[in-house]
Amino acid sequence: MSRRRVKPSLYISVDIEADGPIPGPYSMISLGAAVAGRQDAGGFTPADPEEHTFYRELRPISAEFDEQALAVSGLDRDRLCREGADPAAALSEFTAWVGEVSTGAQPVVCGYPVAFDWMFLYWYLIRFTGGSPFGHSGCMDMKTLYAAKAGLPLRAVAKGTMPRHLLSRRPHTHHALDDAVEQAELFANLMAWEGPGA
Repeated sequence: MSRRRVKPSLYISVDIEADGPIPGPYSMISLGAAVAGRQDAGGFTPADPEEHTFYRELRPISAEFDEQALAVSGLDRDRLCREGADPAAALSEFTAWVGEVSTGAQPVVCGYPVAFDWMFLYWYLIRFTGGSPFGHSGCMDMKTLYAAKAGLPLRAVAKGTMPRHLLSRRPHTHHALDDAVEQAELFANLMAWEGPGA
């Protein structure tokens, strides 16, 4: 019996900043992405997370925003309303970039935690491009990955509970590209880690 050939996975660390808790009423105001590595039958190969990156600041799509959410990124919403990229253009450019960097592989979003970033990214892709290069579920949560390898309940996990050697030495700045690169390093470390008993 022959085994079906499975395409490699190309992991892309994604971080977004938003001006509220959910897409639609609120806006994704920046999008950063960095290639974290590639996995095939032979294992995982990390990438230099600064080699292939994508970053855009987007024009808000509604008048609604939450001051506390907006303050996290430090981005100027008035400036974004004037100068931010059109969401349809930015997401089309992102889709093209994903296609370029993932030639011969299936792209997968990874994030820490991935739920918030995936929710905005997938909504924006469907709303503004009509499709997603990741399908409807092509994402991996680093928090879950760590919990499974560490044998811990998910809600017991925070970056502060992780062994220091797993964490990136880069600061978490809440700039979407900086954080995507930082998370790409965390992801590579988690993929190589064999667990607390190793």
